[in-house]
Amino acid sequence: MPTPSSPETPRLTTHVLDTAHGRPAAGVAVQLWRLTDGAREEVARTLTNADGRCDAPLLAGEALRPGIYELVFAVGAYFAGSGDDGAGDFLDEVPVRFVVRPGLTHYHVPLLIAPYAYSTYRGS
Repeated sequence: MPTPSSPETPRLTTHVLDTAHGRPAAGVAVQLWRLTDGAREEVARTLTNADGRCDAPLLAGEALRPGIYELVFAVGAYFAGSGDDGAGDFLDEVPVRFVVRPGLTHYHVPLLIAPYAYSTYRGS
């Protein structure tokens, strides 16, 4: 039987990299929302670890259903606590909305951040 971290188990993972300082972004608050018929339901909440990753998949197994999801990253608080004066003055929360399609098993949604810009992509 597959476990939540085995390759054949459907799962959603993320990580955050601080490209301005060249390091993983530890301690970033992450919320995951499921959007259905205009309503938002929070389905997970966590903090990134020292490697900028979550300690466990945000969703795994049958909990990862096809639909529209939104990850919200609290990067303003992260940069405000970075010791870099003014770094938290522009970005507050970064939302990333994406679609989970039937039959696809692994969704990895990384976020690359700097004080005044961000980028994301579908990772592997």
